Amino acid sequence: MPPPPQGYAPPPGYGPPPGYAPPQYAPGRTGYGPLPGYPVAPPPVSPSGQPLASFVDRLLAYLIDAAILGGTMMVIMIPAFVVFFLTVGRDFFTVPDPDSYVVEPDPLGFLVPFLLLEAALLVVAFAIQYLYQVELTKRTGQTVGKRVMKIKIVPLDPAGSIGRAPLARRYLVQAGGGLVPGLSYIDGLWQLWDKPYQQCLHDKFARTVVVKVPA
Repeated sequence: MPPPPQGYAPPPGYGPPPGYAPPQYAPGRTGYGPLPGYPVAPPPVSPSGQPLASFVDRLLAYLIDAAILGGTMMVIMIPAFVVFFLTVGRDFFTVPDPDSYVVEPDPLGFLVPFLLLEAALLVVAFAIQYLYQVELTKRTGQTVGKRVMKIKIVPLDPAGSIGRAPLARRYLVQAGGGLVPGLSYIDGLWQLWDKPYQQCLHDKFARTVVVKVPA
């Protein structure tokens, strides 16, 4: 096919639309990210200007604290149940001599003490959690898990200070959530969609936020 004659023009309607400009790229730029001068959303901060703790940091801190509290309760529960079964429950696990006259053990004599033991251990568990979450945290706003993850609890009001009252309110919501099926999960996940301070339900009740601690 012979080449088009000089001065050939494309047919009408062919080519970029009016006002089109090709994208501009920064020279030597590699990878992905906003172009120079492109607005970037600032990270979320507390009312006092401190960066908020991430969901992962709070989750890991919670798991560390749960391991500490769970281990403490195991140290108390295992000896308590061993003593119980060696005393009250011994008759239920003893095979009687068929030729001897044995009085059958009373089921209530086992069940009632067992329920009382569980109730006592539940009270002890709540007391230990209160001491850990409130009394041992009120000075710095940090549990062991939060200290490891470099985050802390601060009041929502920048002029306020953390203390026993807001920490006790946080604890009441957390402990109450553990008694209602599913509520503890809702409480912990609430921070994922809460705006602007990424608060859990216990944070909202206590008017606190969790922030990152400068390294």
